[in-house]
Amino acid sequence: MTTNYITDRHGIRRYMVTIEVNGIEYTRVIKANVLLVNFLRDELDLTGTKKGCELGDCGSCTVLLNDRPVNSCLILAIECDGMKVTSIEGLAETESLDIIQQKFVEFGAVQCGYCTAGMIMSAKALLMKNPKPTEGEVRAGISGNLCRCTGYINIIKAIMAASGQEAAI
Repeated sequence: MTTNYITDRHGIRRYMVTIEVNGIEYTRVIKANVLLVNFLRDELDLTGTKKGCELGDCGSCTVLLNDRPVNSCLILAIECDGMKVTSIEGLAETESLDIIQQKFVEFGAVQCGYCTAGMIMSAKALLMKNPKPTEGEVRAGISGNLCRCTGYINIIKAIMAASGQEAAI
């Protein structure tokens, strides 16, 4: 955690953090209680990361922190000082969509869309760790993400297709 802080005129400590987000390094002065999800949305205007339950139950706010999926509503931004964050906006490395994003569109794995960014980020983390997962491993990999619209079947099919496999369901 950072120890670089200033005290404002009201006696409130504000901390300087440097976080690499989607390949760009940002340095900001923030309050100690700023959550990573709020840092992304409010400080950097990266609104693809959604705020859902704000309790770590729904997974809508999932981002990759040093390539591991985390609920950004449960992590303070100052804890991410010196770390690398990838949000949905930084997923595609080129002008085209990431393969997971492409397959979500192709398989109709998006309905209302609220869970989609978090679901895709969890899928990306899974495929980075295990490029050829089984359906059971896909289900386990997205188990921290809730979707109230799709029933998960098309989501699982999309993730399996992104891994170059066909789902049996």
